[in-house]
Amino acid sequence: MILASRNANKLRELSALLGRPLEPLGADGYPEEGSDSYLENARVKARYGHEVRPDAWVLGEDSGLEVDALGGAPGIRSARYGAEGGEAIERLLAELRGVEERGARYVCELVLLGPGGGELRGSGVLEGRIAERPRGSEGFGYDPVFIPDGEERTVAELGNEWKSHNSHRARAAFALSGQAGGLLGAGPAGR
Repeated sequence: MILASRNANKLRELSALLGRPLEPLGADGYPEEGSDSYLENARVKARYGHEVRPDAWVLGEDSGLEVDALGGAPGIRSARYGAEGGEAIERLLAELRGVEERGARYVCELVLLGPGGGELRGSGVLEGRIAERPRGSEGFGYDPVFIPDGEERTVAELGNEWKSHNSHRARAAFALSGQAGGLLGAGPAGR
């Protein structure tokens, strides 16, 4: 199975979630994410990967952080909201300075295309809020400032084990696994 992404963190996380090693798509010229839909962006990536590797199962993924007080931003543009890690978080916290209502959600869409062109999909959402400052050392992206509903710690504090069962990407992988049956093996998503 091939992941149509260059993001090593997503490759590692999705491999664990789906219970099988994913290979990165070794290709240049990835298409631009031109849609305002996570699903369409994931589908574009999967279709591009399928063009490059028509013999393989190809997984496309798109995800983002939506903050209510910012009208849903950064949303689809979460990866481009700032540089990797600190700069995006610093920008987010600066834009939320003085804002009390900090509701947010992580959203993920997965699209899996088979060698015959059949499509499966999985969606996942994790509701929560944005912390006042970064905390924790696990995970990646916005995890140091995202506090899931029902928790007082950030995803980065809750850790990778918690994330493997509860994140938006985990929820999307579980949904995808439910459609794919035995294809995805018996990893965590098959529970």
